Amino acid sequence: MDVSRYFIKDSLIPVIVQNYETNAVLMLGYANEEALRLTIETQTVWFYSRSRKKLWKKGETSGNCLLVRDIRADCDEDAILIRVKPMGPTCHTGRDSCFFNTIQTNA
Repeated sequence: MDVSRYFIKDSLIPVIVQNYETNAVLMLGYANEEALRLTIETQTVWFYSRSRKKLWKKGETSGNCLLVRDIRADCDEDAILIRVKPMGPTCHTGRDSCFFNTIQTNA
């Protein structure tokens, strides 16, 4: 599959990862063309590390990989949503989601 159309504006695009069963947002990462192509081909999530400047497969060291259930692009085709079945905690802290720090609530 040619994924180049998603990289017209930039060489990296944001990737939101969501649990397909609970709809919980698990993490945000970035993908280049190769990471998105590998994600589609392997049906496991790949990212491009901006700090290390290299590809990485989610779960390659922890074993907590993310199995792809579907992939969607936003209306501008410059962000990706990947709905997954997580095989363990997603966050490197051991939590299910990386989004556990509350900044403010208006409740």
